[in-house]
Amino acid sequence: MTDNKKNWMIYGATGYSGQLIVEQAIQSGLRPLVAGRSEDKVIALAQKYDLEYRVFSIDMLVNSDALISQMSVVLNCAGPFSQTAEIMMQACLKQQVHYIDITGEIDVFERAASLDQAAKQRGVVLCPGVGFDVIPTDCVATKLKAMMPDASYLALGFDSRSGFSPGTAKTSVEALPNGGKVRKDGKIITVPLAAKTRKIDFGGGEKLAMTIPWGDVSTAYHSTQIPNIEVYIPSSPGMVKQLKRMNWFKFMLKMGFVQRLLKKRIEKKVKGPDEATRAKLKTFVWGEVKNAAGEVKDYRIQVANGYEITAVGSVMVAQALLGEHAQVSGYQTPSMLLGDDLVEKLPGSQVL
Repeated sequence: MTDNKKNWMIYGATGYSGQLIVEQAIQSGLRPLVAGRSEDKVIALAQKYDLEYRVFSIDMLVNSDALISQMSVVLNCAGPFSQTAEIMMQACLKQQVHYIDITGEIDVFERAASLDQAAKQRGVVLCPGVGFDVIPTDCVATKLKAMMPDASYLALGFDSRSGFSPGTAKTSVEALPNGGKVRKDGKIITVPLAAKTRKIDFGGGEKLAMTIPWGDVSTAYHSTQIPNIEVYIPSSPGMVKQLKRMNWFKFMLKMGFVQRLLKKRIEKKVKGPDEATRAKLKTFVWGEVKNAAGEVKDYRIQVANGYEITAVGSVMVAQALLGEHAQVSGYQTPSMLLGDDLVEKLPGSQVL
């Protein structure tokens, strides 16, 4: 990697998660450069913390990747990442800058993994998912692999009451027409929404749970090489029925005007949880492995709310890439990069 200054950029810094990460960075004694497309918002944020800033839209990087020059690390917080990650990753490869983001989108993880060799040749890390998506579940997956090296099946899940930020809600709307995702025999396959249900004790008591197309369907495979992977969250019977009915109308959810309508509604109604609400919320993370002999092992950990995990976790990964892990390269998951004990180092984590 080039001998840049120890500068790093938070792109999408004015969004809900972006602002939390900027606050966490300042508390950690770091001085990131903040960037985004809204000049007024970026300047206001930069002035609040006396930080350097750059104003540009993601598509400007196609013609001028010099916009991220002199950076050692770029943390992309601008979702939906289906629209920003590819352009930013390519710019980071050209400029020899480590790339991290807070996505949970399977396609972004798979694209980053496909660029592993290119990243190694350029001497940079591509590590999407350095927030709640997917630090806790990724670390649990790796711990379970160590507990059962011959595991052939992995189930992961989390019971979180953190609520959605506007960006997360929009990403979820984009994902609905694509159906559910699981990994079977090493391949990611499409299944119906809420394809499978089961009762799971995530750590706070047994609950009905359903499969979701969470990022670990991609990342946990790269971290563990376990060929069959499913991810679950708690759900009411009513929500399961609603999603199953939605399978019949997925074609409508693909329509541009429907997507725009839903996203506009989100902009008007969805606000991220405030600090007091976040402080009260905890998340239970669970995992289970099985081998061909039918043996089963599970693991549970309680962590802070998802937004706290995202703020602290992403800053910890950025610090590592600015310091002792600066010479690492290639595609990485959080546990591959910093070990499966990363989740235990986060404030509020407690093994159950």
